[in-house]
Amino acid sequence: MSEVPEELIVLRGAIDNMDAALIHLLAERFRITREVGRLKAERGLPPADPDREAEQIARLRQLAVESNLDPEFAQKVIKFIVAEVVRHHEAIADGDD
Repeated sequence: MSEVPEELIVLRGAIDNMDAALIHLLAERFRITREVGRLKAERGLPPADPDREAEQIARLRQLAVESNLDPEFAQKVIKFIVAEVVRHHEAIADGDD
């Protein structure tokens, strides 16, 4: 087995830090969206808001372009996250939270 170059170790460390930051950011995002789900349930609002979701996708696709990130990839990521949020909101509305 060959020795791993120091530069690769440093880059992998940076990736590990970014991955940890992403997890912490997602946890905070889901904490906030749980509050949104509770508020929607209390007010009798539907778990999903297609207009808001479309606005978010458009905004984040543009942000991806500005950040030199593939907007299709960004859209897939946000759609995955939104689907999970809606699932949580449905559970809250059903009293499962």
